[in-house]
Amino acid sequence: MLAEILRLDPNYQLIGESGDGQNAVNLCLEAKPDLLILDAKLPGLNGVDILRRIAKKLPSMRVLVFSGYENPVLVREMLEAGAHGFVEKTAGLVEFKKGLETVANGGTYFGPAVAALLRDVVANPDASSASDFLTDREREILQLVAESHSTREIAAKLGISVKTVDNHRTNLMRKLNLHDVASLTRYALEVGLIEQKKAQ
Repeated sequence: MLAEILRLDPNYQLIGESGDGQNAVNLCLEAKPDLLILDAKLPGLNGVDILRRIAKKLPSMRVLVFSGYENPVLVREMLEAGAHGFVEKTAGLVEFKKGLETVANGGTYFGPAVAALLRDVVANPDASSASDFLTDREREILQLVAESHSTREIAAKLGISVKTVDNHRTNLMRKLNLHDVASLTRYALEVGLIEQKKAQ
């Protein structure tokens, strides 16, 4: 739907779209867009990790996050990774277009729910999350575990050994004080690494 809206807008030229995290990274590095609209949750690689991989290589690219999930940790991580704006999907298209125009013209923009979240964070700076102290690799493995990939599949996907995956999984379970896949999956949902699967 967003792609269609942008196709009809003479101010923007759509040069690529992707629903997969790793593919999105490759596409951005290849097409070098002026502006990226990014969802926080994509299969394989989430929005924060996508941004971390491409922002330094494309320093002039502007980034607007448009996501159905917003929490203080996610918003802060997106901003630290290089996002210039964050609009929640519940805010609607008028708000999205405002954010898009502002970010495209060099400004920063936050939808109403995200702005309220940021005010809360400023008012309560101690309300931090355990995911802050996970390494990038641990976060990646947490996401893949929560997406129901086996240890062997994760090892193949990331190009590391099964033993290394096991070590990372042990470390993140210890750090988060969670001891089974169900708990890890619940945690990944809470911090916005994965999306709740809709019932068929």
